[in-house]
Amino acid sequence: METVKNIIIGFGKGGKTLAKFLAQHGEQVLVIEKSKQMYGGTCINIACLPSKRLIIEAAHGTSFEDAVDGKNVMTSQLRQKNYQMLASEDNITVLDGTAHFTGNHTIDVQTPDGHTLSYKGERIFINTGATSTIPDIPGLKDSRFLMNSTQAMDQPKLPRELVIIGGGYIGLEFANMFTSFGSHVTVLDHHQTLLPREDDDVAEMVIQNFKDNGVRFEVGVDIKAIGEQDNQAAITFARTDNRETTIFADKILVATGRKPATAALDLQNTDIKVAKNGAIVVDDLLHTSVPNVWAIGDVKGGPQFTYISLDDFRIIKDELFGNKERRISDRLIVPTNVFIEPSLAQVGLTEREAQKQEKDYLLFKMPAAAIPKAKVLKDTRGLLKVLVDPQTNLIIGATLYVQEAQEIINMIVLAMRAKLPYQMLRDQIYTHPTISEAFNDLFKQSVDKKE
Repeated sequence: METVKNIIIGFGKGGKTLAKFLAQHGEQVLVIEKSKQMYGGTCINIACLPSKRLIIEAAHGTSFEDAVDGKNVMTSQLRQKNYQMLASEDNITVLDGTAHFTGNHTIDVQTPDGHTLSYKGERIFINTGATSTIPDIPGLKDSRFLMNSTQAMDQPKLPRELVIIGGGYIGLEFANMFTSFGSHVTVLDHHQTLLPREDDDVAEMVIQNFKDNGVRFEVGVDIKAIGEQDNQAAITFARTDNRETTIFADKILVATGRKPATAALDLQNTDIKVAKNGAIVVDDLLHTSVPNVWAIGDVKGGPQFTYISLDDFRIIKDELFGNKERRISDRLIVPTNVFIEPSLAQVGLTEREAQKQEKDYLLFKMPAAAIPKAKVLKDTRGLLKVLVDPQTNLIIGATLYVQEAQEIINMIVLAMRAKLPYQMLRDQIYTHPTISEAFNDLFKQSVDKKE
């Protein structure tokens, strides 16, 4: 059994960045990745970048088939670049295979050629990400029409009729994308209300814009069975009045969330604690319950974003080579973004959350139609909402539903982290025409928060 200073299981954002950093500090690193199609991790191969590429291509009028081809070229280039980034380092070995724990610090790796290699790691970093969940609906798992988000981006042709199970953020992104490509999309969700975390005015506007684009929503439904009829999927569901309806589709996209990918690790052979949802339990420094074993990214549960995985790397880097000051609990201001049209970005408190916490606030609110750049972009849909603490003039939350929100939300985040009063954004000189200059007008005067 070979002993290695650092073993990283999984080629994701946090793990690959950590591998490069350790190697450049003269440490030996073994990176284990079960699929050659996943060099670089989930984001560049099957999630953030390919999905956003397709969303942009759809908005630009590119055909679905051409868009998929272009996406594949991009991901192939990124995958090779990421592989070379690690493989070119003298201190890094990239090993293709599936890792299984045999003890707290020992693993076996099954390679594609059938061999089993055994290693002991002085440090082990688990970075295996997450996998799609499939709800327990009769006939769904065996349906030939079923696809997850990864498969949806690799279809040989555009489905004319598409049913999406799940009306959360991922479901909405794909509904937006496929509708733009020309599919007829129906979204089924068992919740009575879509986008429950968002304020009512924002959620209603988002859903109405989807409906205006032709998306059909069925909420509060109980999907009874998935069958087949006339070479199409037959989806039978019941509404709240127990009245059953059957609709038909060329494909069914399941967008009901992702769960930590720990099942294949054989963690039962270790003292590593695992939560009921399969997530590896970690402390504030990403330590597992076994000394010198860490968990990075989606596999530990919590927000599933590549920038969270990158920040996990920063925590470990600071522990091993820095001042040991960074913590998970320090991540109090983390933005999110849903890549729909227009884009929906959020950070901090929503108005609903502020009211629930009985927090006093000033509300600044403005329609996107008041922004000159929105007119230039030919999309004046949307709304900007920012909450400010009246005692300190500091921003405590923002929801931006507007074109390019994914960019300008970062200005809000910076202001919040730097504890800048909202007047700094109000009085800033911006280039013109830009979406960001909307802050000049947005922050002129607060509105009655009871409106």
